[in-house]
Amino acid sequence: MGIVRRLAGAVAALLAAAALAGCGAVVPAAPELSGDVFVHDPAYVATDDGHFVYSTGNGQIGDGNIQIRRSDDGASWEYAGEVWASKPQWLAEAVPGVDNLWAPDLYEHDGTWYLYYSASTFGSNRSVIALATNTTLDPEDPGYEWVDRGAVIASEGTDFNAIDAGVVEDEDGAPWMAFGSFFSGIHIVPLEWPSGMPAAGGEPVLIADRGLLENAIEAPYIVPRDGWYYLFVSRNLCCKGVDSTYEIVVGRSRAVTGPYLDADGGALLDDGGTVVLSGEGDRIGPGGQSTSGDLLAFHFYDGAADGVPTLGILPITWRDGWPAVEWPSGT
Repeated sequence: MGIVRRLAGAVAALLAAAALAGCGAVVPAAPELSGDVFVHDPAYVATDDGHFVYSTGNGQIGDGNIQIRRSDDGASWEYAGEVWASKPQWLAEAVPGVDNLWAPDLYEHDGTWYLYYSASTFGSNRSVIALATNTTLDPEDPGYEWVDRGAVIASEGTDFNAIDAGVVEDEDGAPWMAFGSFFSGIHIVPLEWPSGMPAAGGEPVLIADRGLLENAIEAPYIVPRDGWYYLFVSRNLCCKGVDSTYEIVVGRSRAVTGPYLDADGGALLDDGGTVVLSGEGDRIGPGGQSTSGDLLAFHFYDGAADGVPTLGILPITWRDGWPAVEWPSGT
């Protein structure tokens, strides 16, 4: 397992001293976010070099490349540029009309950072998940350089959609990549280290599906914990500002390939999912999630700011084997 991404100690500066009543568990406090928090699809990691959020790019800034934000404390954020000045040239042929790059995922393994990202156009499954690698996330490090490693998986001509990568290692240390958005739902495919590319002979396996005409499920992210694999997904509609209906739901399985069931026994292959976080008041449509330790990062659409996509980071409380996340009161 990536030693940084899943390490709860990496967010020690955010841990609350109070214990949950009746269970004695210590949970991180919700940081009060400030600065540049205008992000979509945040990949959040806390490291010895600071806290980082990589997120979907903007076609009018930095050629649409994945954006980077940094914080010393996980609360006050500043813009730190883009992964590249120009998108890799091969993307224009792989995905004609590609503008901005989407939905990154960061994973550390054996001293290498793996950045998975998506190239697509809205509503199409002529999409590709691609990979870049780096030895550090610290832009001041002399060795800092994101190296293009090319395509990981493409979906043109298939029934799935190759966007929204989420990488996890199983109990044997083997890597897997969950992915998918709409179309036939969420799939998972085995990878191999150190390339970070698909394992030989590995085929995508379906692990979540709503079975609806508009199969509004995407953004898979798998968290291993206490012998379970927890599959977080975003369902319903994003990207509509104050009209967005996104929410985050979860199911769990003993095997990384499923079957994933919710707290009521409903299958995520049959539109199941226990709600982790949904909109409340001006905090509309949370989704596009990732975790670092016991903190959940996501974007929501700020109803008090005309629906601008905004970073949220909230603590995960584990109750009877299930994650729960609550909006802070009075905000």
